[in-house]
Amino acid sequence: MINEFFEYDLKELQRNYPSAREINIPNKAFLYHQGDRCSDLFWIKSGIGKLSHLTEKGIEITLALFEKGDVIGCLQNNSIPQEVEETAQALGEVNFYSIACNDFKAMMAHQPELAWYVFENIYTRKQKVERKLRTTLTQPVEMRVIATLLELAEMFGIGCTHGYALEIHLTQQEVADLVGASRSVVSTILNDFRNRGMLGYTRDQICINDAALSALR
Repeated sequence: MINEFFEYDLKELQRNYPSAREINIPNKAFLYHQGDRCSDLFWIKSGIGKLSHLTEKGIEITLALFEKGDVIGCLQNNSIPQEVEETAQALGEVNFYSIACNDFKAMMAHQPELAWYVFENIYTRKQKVERKLRTTLTQPVEMRVIATLLELAEMFGIGCTHGYALEIHLTQQEVADLVGASRSVVSTILNDFRNRGMLGYTRDQICINDAALSALR
């Protein structure tokens, strides 16, 4: 369903939803910043990015990753622009639709199948957040690292001889943020996994031996 939607001609889309725009941004560019007043939704057409939050102490925390089909931005039905609480940044080239909230609401009313897809997508993301919270509260850091790596492999992995190579570049700090632990602890665990042949990584890529990691769960 989502692939068919993304193949729509933009001019045809704009006839019914005039605020719709297709935007392409390069690696490390921003869709929006924390604190921006926003009344638009951003529907990811292709690419990968991250949502992060800057704390009052100036610490940037990676909250989640987004990919094709995800809807981010302002989801509140309010004519007054709302301050967004996170920053959305591309990790590689990202192509997306920007659509005003009212137009998006009309689109969902006109296309029930598409609305159901969006509902499922948001529900799946909610489940991931809840699963991450449960894991953070109940599991040791090593198990949280394993769960995070396997989830990344499922979301962004490309098959390779060892299992999956992630088509996304994450720093150790970003992995630590996703795990909910300090960078130094996560770095030690990643180095241990690499020494044991369960993981390989360079500055530009992480290669996951999913079978070996799954056996540790």
